[in-house]
Amino acid sequence: MPLSSADLSVLFSGSALWALAFYVPLSRPLSPLSRFEAELITTGLGEVQRQLLLIISSVALAIGVGIVFQLILSWALSPSWAASMGLLAVLATGFWTIASKQ
Repeated sequence: MPLSSADLSVLFSGSALWALAFYVPLSRPLSPLSRFEAELITTGLGEVQRQLLLIISSVALAIGVGIVFQLILSWALSPSWAASMGLLAVLATGFWTIASKQ
């Protein structure tokens, strides 16, 4: 059954929500990006180039994981349920981030 335009918009918005939810945990210490950052320090790139490369790679990783997660949950549940769970994941990530700073 082909996807309608409403399903595609839910799929894209859900992917964006999951990417936002995964951005914070993927950027923490002991994540793949922290090892990448340690490797970048030894390359001799300037500070600006290193920061730009880290931002691009962290956003790309979060988007990739968000899309995959949205597609898996859309297949298992439905696109709208997966997007709703993405919103809950964003709220939970925000809650745990604020709670961990206090």
